[in-house]
Amino acid sequence: MSGTTPGAADAAHPATQLPTASGPMTGEKEPKETSRTDVFFRELMRGSAVTTILAVVLALIVGGILIAVTNEDVEEASGYFFARPTDTIVAAWNAIYNGYEALFRGAVFNPRVTDFAAQIRPLTNSLGFAAPLIAAGLGVALAFRVGLFNIGARGQMLVGALFAGFFAFNLDLPLLVHLPITLLAGILGGAIWGGLVGLLKARTGAHEVILTIMLNYVAYYLLLWMLRTPGLLQAEGTNQPQSQPTPASAQFPDLLGPMFPQLDWGFVIVVIATLFVWWLIERSSLGLRMRAVGENPHAARAGGINVERIYVYAMVFAGGLAGLAAMNQIQGNVTTGFAATIDAGIGFDAITVALLGRSRAWGTFAAGILFGALKAGSFSMQAQGIPVDIVLVVQSLVVLFIAAPPLLRAVFFLPKTEIEKADKARAKAAKKAVSA
Repeated sequence: MSGTTPGAADAAHPATQLPTASGPMTGEKEPKETSRTDVFFRELMRGSAVTTILAVVLALIVGGILIAVTNEDVEEASGYFFARPTDTIVAAWNAIYNGYEALFRGAVFNPRVTDFAAQIRPLTNSLGFAAPLIAAGLGVALAFRVGLFNIGARGQMLVGALFAGFFAFNLDLPLLVHLPITLLAGILGGAIWGGLVGLLKARTGAHEVILTIMLNYVAYYLLLWMLRTPGLLQAEGTNQPQSQPTPASAQFPDLLGPMFPQLDWGFVIVVIATLFVWWLIERSSLGLRMRAVGENPHAARAGGINVERIYVYAMVFAGGLAGLAAMNQIQGNVTTGFAATIDAGIGFDAITVALLGRSRAWGTFAAGILFGALKAGSFSMQAQGIPVDIVLVVQSLVVLFIAAPPLLRAVFFLPKTEIEKADKARAKAAKKAVSA
């Protein structure tokens, strides 16, 4: 009998071999097909938006526990918990409900009054408190996108206020001229102070964290000295370290009228600033270079980008936005004269806002509104006997949970990311290798 044997034919034509058997009878698991819907929901639950929302929810839950623990009625009822446990549970629920109801009533809507203007006034107050937080947060977020940790928003705000008070307060000009000159003076002051950090980093290689921390102190004591010196920034007829009141022609007019004094045209300018930062980072050629430097400065330099110049540009923009935050303070919120504490902690809160907003323009905008609402609602919470420190704890917890996504996924049983799965697989393989 002639011809090739079956084994030889198979060897000569491997493509004709039968496929490898798989399935439950062979002990091999068949690959599970994943639908588009499953993929969509998995990616949605892994996304930064869901993580951010859950971070806020978890922070509010922990804040509610703190409200219950510090409540006097709860403490009294817990003394006989084992006799009547429902009393403690009811007291804790009432404390938490009343606290967050007061927060909502002071920050969003007050249903206890009949006048519609008074009902929505809390929302306008929240937007007014949010304006400087958003502006300063945008400055920090923009620096983050370039790989710079700008913690000098406080000093940039102080120098912005210094420039506005020194160069613009003494002018006698009509509103349409005096207001923009004061605004530009404050932005210029902040931009110069931020640009100084960028220039020192570009020329000397000094770290921006050290530079901004030290320049915060320089700005504070420089402003304090000018406020204590007659003829500079100190108001006439007083020996207190305080400036003269903001001229009426330099103040932001009310946006919706005198019924809503906390909300002025400064908020509109902040919205415009948010649009500008979004366009600058996401759509402009300069923003492309900034993002490239933020991702990898060495690769950006190899690609022909002047990294040092980008550092200067980024800090100039960041300082100018912090100066805008200062102008929202002295041209809107504090018009009776400012002191060396005019930043009111906004410079450091801006770091929290930028982190919560994921260093994105509109994310920072939303985070600033959230923190403005927490600030506005904290006053109503205090009226319920709840310490204002509870709000600060909630803010801190939000940042903590934002910075620890694996913790959130573990608490809410969210699907792990591919990176986390790979890390877990490597750790498991390493453990097996060691045990073997």
